[in-house]
Amino acid sequence: MSLITRSGTLRIFVRARTFSTAPPPRLRRLGRVLVLSSALTTSVLGYVFYNDASTIEPAPFDTRTLSDLLRAYIVYGTCSIAPLVDAAPTILDTLFSIPGVSKIVESFVRATFFHQFVGADTANGALPLITSLRAENKGALFAHAVEVDQKEVMGQTNMEGQPVHKRIIEEIIRSINASADFEDGRDAFQDGHIGRRTWVSVKLTAMLPNAQSLINLSTHLANTRAQLEPPVLFPGTPSPSDLSILHSSASTGTLTESDIHDLKELYSDLVQICTHAEERGVRVFIDAEYSWYQPAIDAFGHALMERFNKLPSDGFLRTWWDISSWTSSPSARKSVDDRVRPLVYVTYQTYLRRMPAHLTHSLALARARGYALGVKLVRGAYHPYEVAAHHLARSVDSAVGSPRSLSISPDPEPPVQPSKDATDQCYHDCATVLIDAISQDVHRSGRFGAPIIGVFFATHNWTSCESILEELVKKGLGVVERVGVNEVQEDVVRIPLEVGERIAFGQLYGMSDALTNYLVGRTRCERPCVIKYVPFGALVQVMPYLSRRAIENKSVLGAGGATRERKGAAALIWKKMKGLVVS
Repeated sequence: MSLITRSGTLRIFVRARTFSTAPPPRLRRLGRVLVLSSALTTSVLGYVFYNDASTIEPAPFDTRTLSDLLRAYIVYGTCSIAPLVDAAPTILDTLFSIPGVSKIVESFVRATFFHQFVGADTANGALPLITSLRAENKGALFAHAVEVDQKEVMGQTNMEGQPVHKRIIEEIIRSINASADFEDGRDAFQDGHIGRRTWVSVKLTAMLPNAQSLINLSTHLANTRAQLEPPVLFPGTPSPSDLSILHSSASTGTLTESDIHDLKELYSDLVQICTHAEERGVRVFIDAEYSWYQPAIDAFGHALMERFNKLPSDGFLRTWWDISSWTSSPSARKSVDDRVRPLVYVTYQTYLRRMPAHLTHSLALARARGYALGVKLVRGAYHPYEVAAHHLARSVDSAVGSPRSLSISPDPEPPVQPSKDATDQCYHDCATVLIDAISQDVHRSGRFGAPIIGVFFATHNWTSCESILEELVKKGLGVVERVGVNEVQEDVVRIPLEVGERIAFGQLYGMSDALTNYLVGRTRCERPCVIKYVPFGALVQVMPYLSRRAIENKSVLGAGGATRERKGAAALIWKKMKGLVVS
């Protein structure tokens, strides 16, 4: 009993039972299951803890508190049990549907997974976290983590009668204000909007009354885009004419009048968001999603980049001495440097087989159209779903009435890479291409030239991060320095300001903290060059996000990733406990 009563779950359960003197039999049975599960989980975690703590060296530079580490250990201990993780969405949906039990589960999820992976309920509520991250020389990328179930929200409104997707857009605007207010109050010596490291991410499927409109636009683009030589595999690559269909109001092909109306409204809302972000000096990142949305997302992303990342007419030739000749007035000079470039970033998923041809085409398109290319480079988070959807769509013996696949790829093979190794190699190849583009830009433009490219290397892969640092040094974009005193010395990579304005590393909040801290300690720059992706949102709204985070730990962190995270937390807990005993 003493072991069980140390469980937070049981304490919550006991308090919840005091509200009812005669709980129904179903609730009593479920309560016994929860108690036994809590006891079993506590026993298993306790049994493996000492072994975990002794099999890995504690990560350096880690500043997490003991309570943070204990939470991480519990969360990643759970994520290490694959069958439980796979069943988590169904289990949580069931438990949340049971009156009385839902509050217990909500308290448990908030104390564990929510606090591990989500910054707060609101952007302003996450500001203490953003402040603590900045004290550790880390930036933040805000994301309103609402993954909308279209079947549930179509036509829904909130209590004020406002459509759900419009409320989400307002939350994004508020997050831009929170980001800008934080930066405004942070550094009186900041050069205008340059060097700001609190940004905002948007997810297009949450910004329409029905995400099917994006699928319909994607289908239209896949069917009507001109073929390129060499060809780019599905989901293709954007064209400047992609959104010309929105100039019409009549239905055409796969697009209904309602689709066109909603897509026009989406573009208008995105322009409003980006205009406000430009005024406040906050970069905007457009998240990638499933391949059946991606042609449409690419179309909107590149249209926004062409509008908001536009370079001066002579931007490709501009150098330090050109800018110096513009003005000798400090105030006029500040107005030149004050605009954030690139303002808009689009996500590139290297697990898609269209890469790196898509990236090469995007670089050429940006150059030809005269805008800075903003790239968020990721591996991708939907691989098993993409494969399953593609196979379902290609199945010739699907029974009538069977689930309809969302896949719209015309190719015989799935749009994703066949293996993790192929994705890793693609990420490496794309990173090399991008660093080469950054090198050409920096050496052509100098310290004060308008950037024609910006890259956010979003990865949880240690090998990728080391490779990127090595490539930066190789291209003259970073310098290795020896720092420290006496026997405690280490090599760091010093990144100049003009390079720091063009690159950053990033990891999800609550994941790969050891890698994040390593990169902070391994690099030196005038501004933070390591960013944490910080979701926010009410618990009920972010439950789909939390379920996906748990499932994706198996793939995002690679084979055994959750186990490594658990063991790393155990090693740090053990280190802190020994320190407490000694003191």
